[in-house]
Amino acid sequence: MGIKVAIHGVFGKMGQMVISAVEREPNLALVGGIDMQIPSAFIDTRSGHIPCGTSLDTILQETRPDVLVDFSTAQAVIPMVTTAAAHGVHIVSGTTGLSASDLQKIDELAHAASIGAVFAANFALGAVIMMHLAELAAKYFDYAEIIEEHHEQKLDAPSGTALATAKLMVKARGQGFLEPKHNEQLAPRGQNTDGVFIHSVRLPGILARQEVLFGALGQTLSIKHDAISRECYMPGVIIALKKVGEFKGLVSGLDKLLGF
Repeated sequence: MGIKVAIHGVFGKMGQMVISAVEREPNLALVGGIDMQIPSAFIDTRSGHIPCGTSLDTILQETRPDVLVDFSTAQAVIPMVTTAAAHGVHIVSGTTGLSASDLQKIDELAHAASIGAVFAANFALGAVIMMHLAELAAKYFDYAEIIEEHHEQKLDAPSGTALATAKLMVKARGQGFLEPKHNEQLAPRGQNTDGVFIHSVRLPGILARQEVLFGALGQTLSIKHDAISRECYMPGVIIALKKVGEFKGLVSGLDKLLGF
């Protein structure tokens, strides 16, 4: 059967995309789904009827997956990880808005259960490469800003990808970026992350877009990624599903799985 997969948030937009992606992979098998808003006790797939329900504990006990894919909410993550760890199930999650204490708790739970837990702010391979290039460029510029654009239904701002990018840039630089002169006299221009100002746009017609801008005397550098459809996230999810079993504890970001 290969790697058995269950989906937490199975009736959400990302959950539905994961169903199709898993079914296209010969070494992956969908065995169950969990969702708080559940219209049916089964999911119709090419492999037949897959059981689903509102109780994560029950579904994990009945279907015994190897990996649980999670696209839910930040509030649901710690209970989800606690339950998955109790069943010895690896976790691949794209849920954002988690605090540093949340990530520390996830790492502790995963290590205690000897499971891998891949948490990525973005599963789009192009976005991960964008973040890596921004990290490389950060060493050579004193000024940087980020513009991130998403659909109007996105719950968090700034996005998890933008915050993760800014933190990578500051770490690579070894110190915060310089702020524009007299910046304290200006109206608020976005969230300040150690000198990297993040500007958030929320509009219908946009899925996900991020541009990292670096400035220096006589030049600018722009690194931009556009997500045109949610299908762009699926190759990264599949990579994580296949590799998560090789790790123990928390793995933050898809870049670790790509060898960056």
